[in-house]
Amino acid sequence: SDPSGIGGMRREKIRAIPVWHHGPARYDTLFMSTDDTFNGMLSMEVARVLCFFSFIYTNGYSYSCALIHWFDRIADEPDDLTGMWMVRPSFMADGSKNLSVIHVDSIVRGAHLLPIFGREQVPRSVDFHNSLDIYRGFYVNRFADYHAFELAS
Repeated sequence: SDPSGIGGMRREKIRAIPVWHHGPARYDTLFMSTDDTFNGMLSMEVARVLCFFSFIYTNGYSYSCALIHWFDRIADEPDDLTGMWMVRPSFMADGSKNLSVIHVDSIVRGAHLLPIFGREQVPRSVDFHNSLDIYRGFYVNRFADYHAFELAS
């Protein structure tokens, strides 16, 4: 199928900025290619980008990179009820974030995550800028658009 959807994807912005429109920080989530021997979600991981940067190595080449916080899959298959994969932020044994530096060429596209709300009422303090920090689990929204549906199915 067409990997960019109807009319083709022109470009997409993935942000990692401490202040967005004079408001709170914005650190987007993304799909990252990790294993080309599989298709769909099994070929990718989900991560949250914390910083974009580049550096010039001793060989004179410039490398564009991102600092990411990994997300782990909660199960080996999508949720039976929703058909969506579930992920959670990854932490090391000492409680620190599981971070890595990646080359930006491994980024496939942005990912849309939906909190796994549970049975409790959503606190009024939760909104778009802090939900990734408050909730412990997320659905990978494959219904966000055509391309997401193809990738996360």
